[in-house]
Amino acid sequence: MLTVKDLLDARGKHQFAMLRVETLEEAEAAAKAGVELLSIPPAMIHDRRFREAAPDCFAFPGDNFYEIGGTEDFLRWAMPLYKAGADGVYCSGSLRTVRELADHGIPVCGHVGLIPSKRTWTGGFKAVGKTLDMAQLVWRQVKALEEAGAFAVEIEVVPHSITQAIAEKTGLFLISMGAGAAGHAQYLFTDDVLGQNRGKVPRHAKRYADFASELDRLQALRVEAMGRFVRDVHEGDYPAPQYLVDCEAQVVEQFRDWLDGQ
Repeated sequence: MLTVKDLLDARGKHQFAMLRVETLEEAEAAAKAGVELLSIPPAMIHDRRFREAAPDCFAFPGDNFYEIGGTEDFLRWAMPLYKAGADGVYCSGSLRTVRELADHGIPVCGHVGLIPSKRTWTGGFKAVGKTLDMAQLVWRQVKALEEAGAFAVEIEVVPHSITQAIAEKTGLFLISMGAGAAGHAQYLFTDDVLGQNRGKVPRHAKRYADFASELDRLQALRVEAMGRFVRDVHEGDYPAPQYLVDCEAQVVEQFRDWLDGQ
């Protein structure tokens, strides 16, 4: 199983693949496919079946900071996750929170660039770092997280040339989501990889399958099968004799006689 030291030692030597998975089936598929790093819902780490499905993947449970709370809330959240086998935790909270988690020995992954939960500060859902002042902001975010004790950072939708320059100056493990090959891991959501999304797909997302069409086909099959069931019920064709159980006629007659005497 990968460790924090393994990831840091592999910087610049190996590109890791990372996916966000939402189900045990997705986690198992990712592990079988060779995905090394997984972002997972926090509850999944407490399910013993997760490690049966993905025994060797480096697992980051993660949630938005506003779902967890302040520093003390993060500590109470992270400790049971680490005890249950999390390899690290994602934290979009404050630097104080990152520092406290790191001080307690919890491997922390921060977030810079486009942080969806904080997008209002950088102009919405768009690239961060295309101007000098915004590139400087991304660097300051990275440096602050490094100084706070994080070992990794998700760098999201940052110009790849800026990511390259940052990678040359930081000791953090960079997880690139649409931020270029200078990241030490490339990160996508399973929904995007499988083509399950129906809305706007991010520019950096590459589809490798078309699950949306397959899900539409399955939904149509559900409706058709359920419709035939409804027709059978309404027309008296279900339940037919082969779907029923019965007993000896004598038992029925005795039971009726008994009911009449009640």
